[in-house]
Amino acid sequence: MTKGLDRTPLTRDFFDRSVLDVAPDLLGRTLVRRTDEGLIEVRITEVEAYAGEADPGSHAFRGRTARNSVMFGPPGHTYVYFTYGMWHCLNLVCGPEGHASGVLLRAGEINVGAALARVRRVSARNDKELAKGPARLATALDVDRTLNGSDLFAGPTPAISVLHGTPPPRPGTERPPHRSRRRRSPPALALLDRERPHGEPLPRPRPPPPQAEVTDHEQLDAPRADA
Repeated sequence: MTKGLDRTPLTRDFFDRSVLDVAPDLLGRTLVRRTDEGLIEVRITEVEAYAGEADPGSHAFRGRTARNSVMFGPPGHTYVYFTYGMWHCLNLVCGPEGHASGVLLRAGEINVGAALARVRRVSARNDKELAKGPARLATALDVDRTLNGSDLFAGPTPAISVLHGTPPPRPGTERPPHRSRRRRSPPALALLDRERPHGEPLPRPRPPPPQAEVTDHEQLDAPRADA
């Protein structure tokens, strides 16, 4: 176990807040994945907030569907989606029940169970790449659609849980523009705002785009070198 790590589990109340409060507060926390082979623990280093029907980039922008129903709560569950027939991505549901929102886990540093992660991430050139990107993170943690809707508080040993970990001082958290993820030297901790300036409120809901138009989230889902 990592020295100095606060292993106090987060509470459901932690997730029962605005996604714009939860997302930065997840940086530095420790996500625990319990598998049949053993534990994998990852320090969350990069996240992205999606605010449901108020956010054109969210899967829930057009309302509730069978696919996104988990996003509508209750908070403290996982939302796992499969994209482009290739990748899974892991989100943590937050906010009051009935109002869809979630935090996409985009990257992390594996500090326990790296050997287990390497089995699933054979293409990783080093341990820093094991969970560098949303699809890589999900693959390293053996996350797929069977974990969609998993309760982070399901008894003493849930499949996925989140510990207090080592969050950075809030004022020092980096908040770069969305496209900053493409920089060669990204910050160690990043809350991606998808080009919304710090403190700016989410946009009001607008009519859905034409069917042929690709949404922001679908563009994020596209396989990339850093996925």
